Amino acid sequence: METRYANHPREIKRYTTEELRNDFLVETIFVPGQVHLTYTHVDRMIFGGVTPAENELTIKLDKELGVNYFLERRELGIINIGGAGSVVLDGDEYDMERRDGLYVGKGTEQVFFRSKDPKDPAKFYINSTPAHHTYPTVKIDIKNIKPLEAGELGTLNERKIYQYVHPNVCESCQLQMGLTMLSPGSVWNTMPCHTHERRMEVYLYFDMEPDTRVFHFMGQPDETRHLVLKNEQAAISPSWSIHTGTATSNYTFIWGMCGENITYDDMDHIKMEELR
Repeated sequence: METRYANHPREIKRYTTEELRNDFLVETIFVPGQVHLTYTHVDRMIFGGVTPAENELTIKLDKELGVNYFLERRELGIINIGGAGSVVLDGDEYDMERRDGLYVGKGTEQVFFRSKDPKDPAKFYINSTPAHHTYPTVKIDIKNIKPLEAGELGTLNERKIYQYVHPNVCESCQLQMGLTMLSPGSVWNTMPCHTHERRMEVYLYFDMEPDTRVFHFMGQPDETRHLVLKNEQAAISPSWSIHTGTATSNYTFIWGMCGENITYDDMDHIKMEELR
């Protein structure tokens, strides 16, 4: 697990492209046979990929977190974007097909990740946040989620929003997590853009062709910056940063949020004339 530290917004006004990428872009998420995580001091979110191959994998961060086991004081959201697999929680096994999700409550001691076929491994994308209460574990099948439909082709942002860890689906302390699919011909994930002054966010972009690139915009509204991402890379968006992106083709992304509340639409919208 690597660590990323928090930044003041005035700092990034002087950042080079390399410095911006070093602090806010995570280029490697899924490595077969490995757990690859990032700990950001922005609201202490842990995110990344667990990609079991021949052998099952688990997350061991007791020394790093000062606890006896990973979820002693944390909750966990999981979405599988790879082949079929399963997650074993304190002896109970949950089958995880592609795009199935799982919410895991605080206090779960044993968490094992498995792939059904090592040649087509599961790719478990995880978000974990500190938790103060234990809520029940909930399996979330994508086939049972009725997506929210937003945007339109005329503004290049027709998309379906699948809510996984969300008050409409299950209880959580502060974690929210979901998946958004853009329709063919659409490239903007949101515009006009907004900030989440009370919550941070992490984006994982995937379902992209090798030559497709996402331009993830960040920074304060009056002095924006951008990151260029390819398939299966992630961007950290602090609470003071705008949250928006576009790409050279349609794509899918997983959003994970944590902070002061779990109100999905708690956003500070930015007028177009305020963008610079």
